[in-house]
Amino acid sequence: MPALNTYVFGPTETTTPTVLAIHGLTGHGRRWAALSAGFLPDVRIVAPDLIGHGRSPWRPPWSIEHHVRALSEVIDTHIPSAAQPIVVVGHSFGGGLALHLAGFRPDVVKGLVLLDPAQGLDPEFALEVATASLDHWDYADADAARAAKRAEGWADVPDEILEAEIAEHLVGRPHGRVGWRVSAPAAAASWGELVRPAVLPPPGIPTHVVVADRVDPPFVRPAFLEACAAARPDTVTVHGSPCEHMVPFLQPELSASLIRSVL
Repeated sequence: MPALNTYVFGPTETTTPTVLAIHGLTGHGRRWAALSAGFLPDVRIVAPDLIGHGRSPWRPPWSIEHHVRALSEVIDTHIPSAAQPIVVVGHSFGGGLALHLAGFRPDVVKGLVLLDPAQGLDPEFALEVATASLDHWDYADADAARAAKRAEGWADVPDEILEAEIAEHLVGRPHGRVGWRVSAPAAAASWGELVRPAVLPPPGIPTHVVVADRVDPPFVRPAFLEACAAARPDTVTVHGSPCEHMVPFLQPELSASLIRSVL
């Protein structure tokens, strides 16, 4: 399993309370920098680029199981046993991976914060979105990429965060075009992984689920919330948030407070 490119934000002391932060589909680990600097400066945040994303290896396989094994290796490499167990925070696809990681390594996870987690999606919806993303994979220039982001749930994201995204994540593509630093095949394959049946947090692990109320159709499916209420009533807390999908950018205070509550 190739090592993931991994960023570490916050204090350098490895015994500091530590969070593993997992970005969403087409994202990258540096997206957690703003939350760290502005709201969790005293917390050590370990934030990898997923397989096929950012500066991590792009070659397949891209299954949930391979993502989880790679994330498990990030824990073993970057988080000493003295700082374990840890809190895992995941956004979107990263929230789904956090649930699978907790099932794979329940010994190292003491809490989950899931920010509009995506899993158990309708296959037709996943096909539609994956196809549309491949049909519009690159852009004429940075202005076109910026406009596309604003139309895709980033309308209310602060300008400085969007500009940081463009500076870090937008790269040259063939024929003078630009695109995000993401493998198109990996992204398409991951949409297929998102239609797998949703999994619940392991018993006994405190879990916060933030639902972005302005996402339609929702990534957090009603069946998942109903299953949590029935099977995990004492450990899963659901929070509605009146925002679009980019919860770490749009609700940083809430995200940070929930992380602190399980640290």
